[in-house]
Amino acid sequence: MTASRRTRPTPVWAGHPYPLGASYDGEGTNFALFSEVAEAVDLILVDDDGTGHRVPVTESDGFVWHCRLPGVGPGQRYGYRVHGPWQPQLGHRCNPAKLLLDPYARAVDGQCDNHASLFERTPGGPSPADSAGHTLLGVVTDPYFDWGDDRPPRRPYAETVIYEAHVRGLTRTHPEVPEELRGTYAGLAHPAVTGHLTSLGVTAVELMPVHQFAQDGVLRDRGLSNYWGYNTIGFFAPHHAYAAHGSRGQQVAEFKSMVKALHAAGLEVILDVVYNHTAEGNEQGPTLSFRGIDNASYYRLVDGDRAHYYDTTGTGNSLLMRHPSVLQLIMDSLRYWVTEMHVDGFRFDLAATLARQFHEVDRLSAFFDLIQQDPVISRVKLIAEPWDLGEGGYQVGNFPPLWSEWNGKYRDTVRDFWRCTEHTLGEFASRLTGSPDLYQHGRRRPRASVNFVTAHDGFTLRDLVSYDGKHNEANGEDGRDGESVNRSWNCGAEGPTDDPAVLALRARQQRNLLATLLLSQGIPMLCHGDELGRTQGGNNNAYCQDNEVSWIDWREAAGRRALTDFTRYLIGLRAAHPVLRRRRYFRGETATHAGQPLPDLVWLAPDAREMTEDDWERPDAHSVGVFLNGDAIAEPDPRGRPVVDDSFLILLNSYWEPVEFTLPGAAYGERWTTLLDTAEEDGPPDETEHKADGALTVGARSLVLLTRAARTAR
Repeated sequence: MTASRRTRPTPVWAGHPYPLGASYDGEGTNFALFSEVAEAVDLILVDDDGTGHRVPVTESDGFVWHCRLPGVGPGQRYGYRVHGPWQPQLGHRCNPAKLLLDPYARAVDGQCDNHASLFERTPGGPSPADSAGHTLLGVVTDPYFDWGDDRPPRRPYAETVIYEAHVRGLTRTHPEVPEELRGTYAGLAHPAVTGHLTSLGVTAVELMPVHQFAQDGVLRDRGLSNYWGYNTIGFFAPHHAYAAHGSRGQQVAEFKSMVKALHAAGLEVILDVVYNHTAEGNEQGPTLSFRGIDNASYYRLVDGDRAHYYDTTGTGNSLLMRHPSVLQLIMDSLRYWVTEMHVDGFRFDLAATLARQFHEVDRLSAFFDLIQQDPVISRVKLIAEPWDLGEGGYQVGNFPPLWSEWNGKYRDTVRDFWRCTEHTLGEFASRLTGSPDLYQHGRRRPRASVNFVTAHDGFTLRDLVSYDGKHNEANGEDGRDGESVNRSWNCGAEGPTDDPAVLALRARQQRNLLATLLLSQGIPMLCHGDELGRTQGGNNNAYCQDNEVSWIDWREAAGRRALTDFTRYLIGLRAAHPVLRRRRYFRGETATHAGQPLPDLVWLAPDAREMTEDDWERPDAHSVGVFLNGDAIAEPDPRGRPVVDDSFLILLNSYWEPVEFTLPGAAYGERWTTLLDTAEEDGPPDETEHKADGALTVGARSLVLLTRAARTAR
């Protein structure tokens, strides 16, 4: 697009340095771009036929280059050319041959195509090849949208059940969604999809990355694509490929309509956001935006070798979190998604990188200080993936009080318990009760722990109990990618099978894991499709599989309604009983039942004795009971009313043989009613009653849930 160097004969006003990005006011558009290193900046307006017109930006205040163009409005595509030093050894990589995406673009059109012009591969200097026509363009958007009576659901943390979902994968094959809407924001907003979510009982949808991301050239060469989307290039723009109605700003309105529909269904919207790195990679990657605008300000460079990037994310680069303009970019982005797009929270990918001001992970870094004092962001749900790949990057339990965290230790321990791994019972008990060993020391509450057994990264629930190892051949990496081992679940066979006994045991283990997740204190998170028995054929790293491998197969799921009903029943139990989702940790409060004071939590051996230290330390301890005293919650509900609940007894047996449990004495309750037995294949059992001190056999590898009524009416 050589025409992009033409100067456009259009009125140019000085405009304003804030807000950054392209801001339409009904009569014209203000353009503002930060670059501390730039010597000159050209705004390029791109017509429908690809012709570009150059508008010199001559005003600069505080390193922000700005102008206002009357008559330029929504739908206008644009980019920048930045003139400045090419000094890689000092961290500067300006090259006006590269047409650059505005970091603050509210919408993006086009896609980068891995063309040679995007790269700097000439020895001794910048490549003269022009990247116009091969890269992404910003789009001016209309900020107006009729939100009507939209209100954020504001679900209390204790009532939250998260459903991790992929916009495309959740809806791509749904038979009730019109074909033209499948795989899009509009498809996710369809009543068939929202109806499934609300009937299941989840309260929040956590969307895998929807910020505009770029496709990886290496994957393109293998006939694959970046499906997960952890390759962000536009922190303000909804990814245009998920829009059914166009990419000239229509994606913004479609995203807002999706949020409005989910809110109307009572569902919160949480975004999985990737502020730790960008799609430009290291010095071998494409120049799309930040690198050409101000490389040394946006990226962490290696001390003493600023031609290379300091990488704690495994993607080639990390954003420079101690630079004020990077912090401003992230905070402006977060506020935009809350105030303009009405989202309800964020899950931060590789959040430990956001804490790295220098080399160490600093719990009190500038980023977290900004979040703490921000009147907008501090009020929404904040969830950290509390690790990265750098030294000291595993930070589970170390984030500030406002934050919740993906609890990787919960995932690992619960899996180990149901695999019947030795020396697991003690830690399992901590995970089931909200991981107080990780969070309580900082006066945090169970909401700090986001509990999960499966997530997008790894096996699906069905595959977890069906495969001893990964089967990632379709990724084209010779099996080197993904978690290296799964470890056997001893289900009798691996992979597809018609053996009824094997299938029954696999189904039971899925029920065990789901029941444990939804009966644990903390915030449960389901991975989309696990309630439907979704399989990826043993692929535990389907990041590049935008196809039937990753999409939910809704037609097959219709034959697995028993698992869906089981999940729905558990979520309903959790919603109905505050003792299963306490707002505070167990603290030893007591309440009297049948004249006997009972603590809020009691761990019981199979013979009904209270567990001793020796019991916990036995390597072969695989069975335990836990009493949850609903009479002793000792905390008001969110409206300040005293809470009294039914009491529960959970009997867990991960051993491969049945175990006989003795029910506790009458002080705990004279009669217990069975609500759940994972050994039952046909859903919840009849509500059989059991007397105090009686015997109850818990089947091999199964869980039984019993209840007794509260001492007073709730």
